[in-house]
Formats: sequence, structure tokens, C-alpha cells
Amino acid sequence: MAAVTELATAVGTCAACLALWVPRGSYYRDRRSSSSPVQTAPQPRSGRALAATERETILTYLHHERFQDRSPAAVYATLLDEGQYHCSIRTMYRLLAAQGESRERRDQRTHPPYQKPELLATAPNQLWSWDITTDSAYCCAGRDRF
Repeated sequence: MAAVTELATAVGTCAACLALWVPRGSYYRDRRSSSSPVQTAPQPRSGRALAATERETILTYLHHERFQDRSPAAVYATLLDEGQYHCSIRTMYRLLAAQGESRERRDQRTHPPYQKPELLATAPNQLWSWDITTDSAYCCAGRDRF
């Protein structure tokens, strides 16, 4: 990247990157990472953000026995039918994700481990098979035509 920087002073960054077969995005990314990292101020909390007590109330509803196997959309609809609005469905998903609980909430069946069948012949004519990848006009041995 130093070669691009030296050549860029004479012909410009775009021409230098073209001449040296270096993608311009890579050059700028390398230049940005080599300079001192930019310190950003923490984002101020939005005035519309839920308070800690509101978050706990919503999580309590989501963890309640009545809703423990239902999706946030179903919980939202049920609470709305009862005349209660606490937050949006997406906010419920965000709160569950922050708690590490954003997975399928219903119990899932696990499939038993599959045992690959082993074909074992101990004597002649015990095991017959065919190869479907060969040409169907010839027999497996390739001797006769059907």
C-alpha cells in the first residue's frame, strides 16, 4: 500500500490503484485502519426507549406459564385482545434476544441417529444390487445388449 501512496501523490489515487492492480476500496480500508481509530461518543438513550421496569414487565409476560410456548406475535395478539399494549412484537423479540432466549420456544423432537445399512454377503447369491448410472442398453457386465 506504500507504493500506491507514493504513486498517488504524482498521478492520483484512482490512477495509482489502477496501475498497481490494487482495489481502491482495499487501499482506503488499509489507510483508515492504519491511522488512529476514531473514538465515538456513546449514543444517548432515546426518550422513547423502554424503562427497566417496563422491560421486566414484558419479560414477565413472555415467561409466564400461559405464554411459555407461544411466539411473541401470539403473546402480543393475546395481550392486545385483553386491552393491554406494552410494546411492539419486534421489541419483544429484541428483549428475548438480549436475554439469549430468541430461539424456537416450543420443545422440538430430535430425530434418532440414522444407522447406515451395511450390506454383507457371506455366500454367493445372497446380495443383489444394480448400478443405475450405467447405460440401460447394456447389461452390467457389458457383454450382451438387451
